[in-house]
Amino acid sequence: MFNELYWNKRYEEKNMGWDIGYISTPLKEYFDQLTNKELKILIPGGGNSYEAEYLFNKGFTNVYVVDVSNIALQNFKNRVPNFPSGHLIQDDFFNVKETFDLIIEQTFFCALTPKLRSQYASKMYDLLHSKGKLVGLLFSIPLFEDHPPFGGNKEEYLSLFTPLFKIEKMEKAYNSIPERAGNELFIMLQKG
Repeated sequence: MFNELYWNKRYEEKNMGWDIGYISTPLKEYFDQLTNKELKILIPGGGNSYEAEYLFNKGFTNVYVVDVSNIALQNFKNRVPNFPSGHLIQDDFFNVKETFDLIIEQTFFCALTPKLRSQYASKMYDLLHSKGKLVGLLFSIPLFEDHPPFGGNKEEYLSLFTPLFKIEKMEKAYNSIPERAGNELFIMLQKG
């Protein structure tokens, strides 16, 4: 149901409540402390991907964005024309085969129907190199039950990720944007 047509329509109608128009503070501050510009980074369900733009502008050359929406990827390409076209992948995240050092979670998890959550966790594990990390934000509130964004809570996330990852961090984000204050968990999960 939440396929390419669905997401293209959301972009066409500018029905993108998740899109804040810039990189979120928790991710910006996390990126600012990264020193290895060679990290191979994936941003799944990247959409307009302000995160990829920020990283690219800071000299990270190995950033990849995957999204099912060609409109989202074209929006990004129009905004960041020098970003390598080969690093913009129009496909279903579950079809990605490469492996990465770091995967960034920013409103992708909440866009997937909850029945795919265990597949998401397994796929993230498979896509990461040994000691690779999944870092980002998860909503920590109940949201919609019939359409994205789907909410969740820390207990659910711990039961989902603990069997696969070392939980380095899963705590309330202290630096969320005001509209999301108190409703986001910052996560840092490491593949064993």
